[in-house]
Amino acid sequence: MKDGSFRVRIMPPEEVTLAVDWAAAEGWNPGLADASCFAAAAPDGFLLGELAGAPAAILSVVNYDERFSFLGFYIVRPDLRGRGLGLRIWQAGMTRAGSRAIGLDGVVAQQDNYRKSGFVFAYNNIRYGGWVAPLPKTMANTVSLTEVPFDLITRDDTTVFPATRPKFLCTWIAAPGHVGRALIRDKRLVAWGVIRPCRTGRKIGPLIADDRDAAETVFAALVGPEGGQVFLDVPQPNAAAVALATAHEFAPVFETARMYSGPIRSVSLQRIFGVTTFELG
Repeated sequence: MKDGSFRVRIMPPEEVTLAVDWAAAEGWNPGLADASCFAAAAPDGFLLGELAGAPAAILSVVNYDERFSFLGFYIVRPDLRGRGLGLRIWQAGMTRAGSRAIGLDGVVAQQDNYRKSGFVFAYNNIRYGGWVAPLPKTMANTVSLTEVPFDLITRDDTTVFPATRPKFLCTWIAAPGHVGRALIRDKRLVAWGVIRPCRTGRKIGPLIADDRDAAETVFAALVGPEGGQVFLDVPQPNAAAVALATAHEFAPVFETARMYSGPIRSVSLQRIFGVTTFELG
């Protein structure tokens, strides 16, 4: 089979399930509703590389606005690795992003390759996981995230993400199985988060808070009476977020390198107690 038959095309929304399945095979433990959320938020953001008509490589490049894009799902089918197909779909992704600054959460082992493409290391994100006992009385101090005016959520999200992403947030909050809780103090949104079912256990993301106490309150409300196995992706520079994870006896599962290809709008890492998703930022 000649690699000259390799071509890259946009995946229609109904094919994004393939990307999520490949991510699951890599051990990334995606959420059960991730495919529909990602497809709705970025219907033209997923690229599929085909070799002789068969899926060979995947890459997502979500252009959030005119200045910022996020790259994820950089996967080549295992039996086709080492043939340069990853580079070819990568180049197509760079073309799609254009002049935008690009963010990614890449496996640490690939940092040098990303640097060669102009990406600069910002910090590590660490996935923590563990088991939490049911917390049946912990939702009283919080409200459902759906009760919070959506413009408050989107405005707060801009303090922790380099672009405005209302379409994605709306889909993420309302997805089947996703549960969101928020903490309001003096009519201010001081903490909020979402928990979702995954292939294994549940994952909290995002978890945004002004301080650790507020983060703990929403964390407990999200875990709720179900308890069980929970994962939380934490920016390593946020010592309070790391302390929250370790206080619950969570252990590191793996880590990623957050890297950027250009300057981004300033964000508050100290408010990020849980990253929304490594794939879309």
